Amino acid sequence: MKRNIFALLRTFVLAAFVPALSLSLVSCEPENELDNEDTTDNLESSDTSDYEAVDLGLSVKWASCNVGATVPEEYGGYYAWGETEEKTDCSWTTYKWCNGSEYSMTKYCTDSHWGTVDNKITLDPEDDVAHVKWGGGWRMPTLSEIQELCNDCSWEWTSVNGVNGYKVIGTNGNSIFLPAAGNGGADAEDFRGMFGSYWSATLGTMGCLGANDLSVHY
Repeated sequence: MKRNIFALLRTFVLAAFVPALSLSLVSCEPENELDNEDTTDNLESSDTSDYEAVDLGLSVKWASCNVGATVPEEYGGYYAWGETEEKTDCSWTTYKWCNGSEYSMTKYCTDSHWGTVDNKITLDPEDDVAHVKWGGGWRMPTLSEIQELCNDCSWEWTSVNGVNGYKVIGTNGNSIFLPAAGNGGADAEDFRGMFGSYWSATLGTMGCLGANDLSVHY
């Protein structure tokens, strides 16, 4: 039974990093799907020992674990949106795509009030941590793909080896596990096991100060 236990939210980039599920939500088929052929063999980088493409019966396959994790219940890495390396200070002064403040955006900007407009609303491959870390056809999911994951799968709050999170069960019975990994902020440890935030590859609709993410909580 589906339950109203998750929400799609717009998250400010100055907020704490979140696992790129890739958190991570990571989808694993190229957008062109290579003429609708099975592309699994072409999706993975040379090291595929820690993750695999899981077919949930949806439009794309999903990663079996987060970027930076070796098993599904590991949290993985925490990243600012559009960045590919972890850091301890997540603020406008350290954000890659601005010049020190939210009024000086240099990329992924749709409103001149906030910086230089380029009207990019989807991460380029070089700014997509899933693609950069794993290569091949791996990438972060778009907002519409996350919505499909929410609407077409069953979600069960559970625990895997002592780690709380959601088991997401596809239409074909296959599943992935999304750990409640918090969001990487200063108080992240206080919320681990209670909720998790997963970036999409899609910019938010209100200006350019945020991107859409998947927030999971019990």
